[in-house]
Amino acid sequence: MTEKGSGAPVARTVLQQCLQARLQVKPADEHSEAEFVQVNRGILIYVCFFKGATDEILPKMVSTLLNLRLCETDSGKLVSVLELPGSVLIVPQATLGGKAKGRGMQYHNNIGKEDGLRLYGTFVSLCEKELAAAAASGEAEVTVKHGTYGNRQVLKLDTNGPYTHLMEF
Repeated sequence: MTEKGSGAPVARTVLQQCLQARLQVKPADEHSEAEFVQVNRGILIYVCFFKGATDEILPKMVSTLLNLRLCETDSGKLVSVLELPGSVLIVPQATLGGKAKGRGMQYHNNIGKEDGLRLYGTFVSLCEKELAAAAASGEAEVTVKHGTYGNRQVLKLDTNGPYTHLMEF
């Protein structure tokens, strides 16, 4: 789904199945140690919003991303993170909106910081609601964790194969 009429995407995501992922959400400073969030088996979602993105795209994004069969079961069958059930780590990734210009990258098509922060917050909330509804029927502990919008973050990822997918909306 894209911006009305233009055909240009309004969001780009990259999905990666993971066995465990740990993301620094706050760097260490003189007063405190670094803070991290961590998920076990599930998926990692990098997300970037472009100019023209609105709240209208978010339910479709969440439904599509959480229902894609990208997670491998012990038997090798592919299931969605909702079916697994698994956890989700969401990482805001403005660099997904970059275009090469000469030897550098430019990010002119990315959404403004305030609008991006609001959309990101709503996206995270919708993912939390979907996963909570799916987990309510099972015994597995599943979580949605997320990075800090606008900050550089350090990621450590353990995966059972580079099974990475690009999705545009």
